[in-house]
Amino acid sequence: QVQLVESGGGSVQPGGSLRLSCAASGFPFNKYWMTWIRQTPGKGLEWLAGISMKGDKTFYAESVKGRFAISRDNDKEMVFLEMNNLQSEDTGRYYCLRPSTVSQAMGTTPPRQDEGYWGQGAQVTVAS
Repeated sequence: QVQLVESGGGSVQPGGSLRLSCAASGFPFNKYWMTWIRQTPGKGLEWLAGISMKGDKTFYAESVKGRFAISRDNDKEMVFLEMNNLQSEDTGRYYCLRPSTVSQAMGTTPPRQDEGYWGQGAQVTVAS
């Protein structure tokens, strides 16, 4: 079955960096767009970034553009989120998602917890 397992979360001071990883299995990874979503107390579910099947197209939310970078390794069936200049408002639980539609991957359709395949999430805490 489809499995997505995130790793790399943790605590960091403002201005710091973290790299999240997501290991995928149970489906032909190179045939699906992938996304990163986060859930925060203030904003609820927030789409962050999406990446095309080959990794040649990436899309970002304005809130993270220029600070976060999504990438993938199709040989290893993994997707990554490099996060730089983290701020307190970035605190939340980060999810790797295989979305149901390309529009969800690109951020033009909001994510829904009853659609697509989700990992268990990785907690990111930004505090001094």
